[in-house]
Amino acid sequence: MAEALRKSAPGRDEAPEAPVTRPIEPAPVQLRPDKSAAAETARGPSRRWTRWGLFLLLPLVLAVGFYWYVTGGQVMSTDDAYVEAEKVGISTDVAGIVQDVDVHENEHVAAGQLLYRLDPRPFQIALDDAKANLAQTALSIEAMKQDYKRMLSDVAAEQAQVDLDQTNFNRDATLLRSGTVSQAVYDQVKSTLETDQSKLDSLRQQAQVQLAKLGGNADIAVTAHPRYLQAKAKVDEAQRQLDDTVVRAPFAGIATDVPAIAPGKYLAASMTAFYLVNTDHVWVDANPKETELTYVRPGQPVTVTVDTYPNQVWQGTVESISPAAAQEFALLPAQNTSGNWVKVVQRVPMRVRVDTSDQKLPPLRAGMSAEVAVDTGHARGLPHF
Repeated sequence: MAEALRKSAPGRDEAPEAPVTRPIEPAPVQLRPDKSAAAETARGPSRRWTRWGLFLLLPLVLAVGFYWYVTGGQVMSTDDAYVEAEKVGISTDVAGIVQDVDVHENEHVAAGQLLYRLDPRPFQIALDDAKANLAQTALSIEAMKQDYKRMLSDVAAEQAQVDLDQTNFNRDATLLRSGTVSQAVYDQVKSTLETDQSKLDSLRQQAQVQLAKLGGNADIAVTAHPRYLQAKAKVDEAQRQLDDTVVRAPFAGIATDVPAIAPGKYLAASMTAFYLVNTDHVWVDANPKETELTYVRPGQPVTVTVDTYPNQVWQGTVESISPAAAQEFALLPAQNTSGNWVKVVQRVPMRVRVDTSDQKLPPLRAGMSAEVAVDTGHARGLPHF
């Protein structure tokens, strides 16, 4: 009993026995077949064939790319292009008050159609005054012709008087030597002769002046006289100004900005009333880089597409290429005179004439963004190394 108590209650010197921990054995795991591994094993051959197919396709792609590069490059394209059209500010060279406006905003007008007219009354008055002056000039010329004839008659009469005075002078000179006529009578006859000769010379000079006023031709037609032609020119000018009060369309197009004028508004001479845009004759102004114009020549075919109509294509030709780069016409062109500068590729303006005869295509409007592709007919060829 004591031995049992001693075992159950250990002493101070005797440490308690540590509990024994047994390792927990894991439960047996039942292995199942892995489906992903099986799928990977099944896809192995297909991936292998795909990889070999890509390896075999690579030379073909390189050959096609090389062929495209060698045979391509003959089309020069640029999107720095805009549709342009003939547009003109409608005006007239006479000043006046607008009387009527015969068109509306964005209305299509035909060539010669009436657009607007100014008040014609001041110009009609000026025309009537010019016509009256022309008639007065014709009468003055006719009077000069009659006056010249009268002067010729006066010259003839004075010439007869001078001849008579010369006869009397010769007779008295003979009688003076014989003492029949006194010296006083001789002097009087001589003075009369000299006076009449001076008068004859004066009449002849007046006749010459009058003949000069008639252009050196006494029988000149009134309508051929310079003074008549001058007066006639004033009539024509007055008539022209009267005609210019009626403004007509110089070409067919669309009138725009018409509300800028209205009846009663005063228009100064050459002041723009509104604008007329020609829709029948349009072109494209492109600005390709100078490095893109190597093989571009006038007359080459062009394909034009417009951003507004992405599915439509217009045909055209290169009409002209500017002789200078765009920056040459700038207000302040670049001056690369120093050694510290950066080379910038320049833009050279090019005009493309567009064929708009196809009525199925939509209308082109000035300012639309476009893209042009020029077929230069020159391929790149083999590269040079």
